[in-house]
Amino acid sequence: MDEVVKIVNDIKAGDIKPIYFLMGEEPYYIDKLSEYIEQNVLAEEEKGFNQTVLYGRDVSVEDIVSTAKRYPMMADRQVVIVKEAQDLSRTIDKIESYVDNPMLSTVLVFCYKYKTLDKRKKVTKLLAQKGIVYESKKLYENQVGDWIKRVLAGKKYTIDPKANAMLVEFLGTDLSKINNELEKLQIILPQGTMITPQHIEENIGFSKDYNVFELRKAIGERNQLKAYKIAENFAHNPKEYPLVMTTGLVFGFFVQLLKYHGLKDKNPKNVAAAIGVNPYFLKEYDLAVKNYPMRKVSQIVGALRDIDVKSKGIGANALPQSDLLKEMLYKIFN
Repeated sequence: MDEVVKIVNDIKAGDIKPIYFLMGEEPYYIDKLSEYIEQNVLAEEEKGFNQTVLYGRDVSVEDIVSTAKRYPMMADRQVVIVKEAQDLSRTIDKIESYVDNPMLSTVLVFCYKYKTLDKRKKVTKLLAQKGIVYESKKLYENQVGDWIKRVLAGKKYTIDPKANAMLVEFLGTDLSKINNELEKLQIILPQGTMITPQHIEENIGFSKDYNVFELRKAIGERNQLKAYKIAENFAHNPKEYPLVMTTGLVFGFFVQLLKYHGLKDKNPKNVAAAIGVNPYFLKEYDLAVKNYPMRKVSQIVGALRDIDVKSKGIGANALPQSDLLKEMLYKIFN
């Protein structure tokens, strides 16, 4: 994120490079940077003749070079943005000769999503010398919560830790999807608001009471009544709560407990970092570790692997989701 801010600040200061090669597994920042360049490098009246958007599936590298070599009309520079440039991955090396001697009056932007160039190649080194090579890396799940807090803080919002965890749990690490949901909340809620589970339930559609997060909590507390009630809700809403996702997240919970049991240093900060959880939720894991000895956790991990296989239709004779959920809980609690 710091690198993105620096690129934007440099552009604002007039330090505009002739080439921006934006690549990587996380498309969110690639989109944000290309949008910023598209909206801000040229004045509105200059864009008609001097801003071109191409798509990798529709053009060749030669087409891109030809467009990039044009001179701007009644402006200091032109902007050429190549979206979905990963579709040119087999021929992208052909850009090398242009990169070696780029048009200084052209700002050429490649949006090379879900892939990266080999950093050992000459073309990659040239791109870094003549312009900007930015790699947008996928965040790990335990980093997404902090990202959400930073994004919201920049918009003058805060978020309750449970609400934060709900977003990560249900939306995963897809930053674009998460940002879309955050923008919905920002339209509805005034600046200065702390976003709560109630806001998420009312405006995004995740139930604050019936979700995998609450199921995991009930399991950790050995609250069988609550766990079976949530599981019954899941069974009636299989599209919203697919069994594969449920078993995967419960499995992840017990793997974390297994790691917790194996730690020598039980200092809360060390535990939170080692098992990858927000320290705010550590009390729930402390209770779960007491409720499930290490041997029992190992047995549950094995049982959950079996349930996961059955949830994928292997050796289960197409058992309904409700039966598999009950079997999962039975093996956890007994």
